[in-house]
Amino acid sequence: MRLIAFLISLALTGIVVGALGRLALPGPDPMGIGQTILVGLGGAFLGGVITSLIAGRNAWSFLVAVACATGIVYLIRRSRGGTLTDPGAYPGRRR
Repeated sequence: MRLIAFLISLALTGIVVGALGRLALPGPDPMGIGQTILVGLGGAFLGGVITSLIAGRNAWSFLVAVACATGIVYLIRRSRGGTLTDPGAYPGRRR
């Protein structure tokens, strides 16, 4: 039962951090909920590592996690050929 609760808390953390990371950049981001969760979990992991290396504990890790998730979303945009405000080419979008 603890494993299920842990997985649910991971998904909730991922969706919150990922959604805030997507909101930080202007323009549409064509990602599903699964991709948003993965972006949020990646941002939370990187934010936790960075804050624990700098501060020795997890001070301000939520804000750093959102910043890292925003960076991941930006890298996804750049891989599609987009810019800071333009999401680039994705399936279903005509250029």
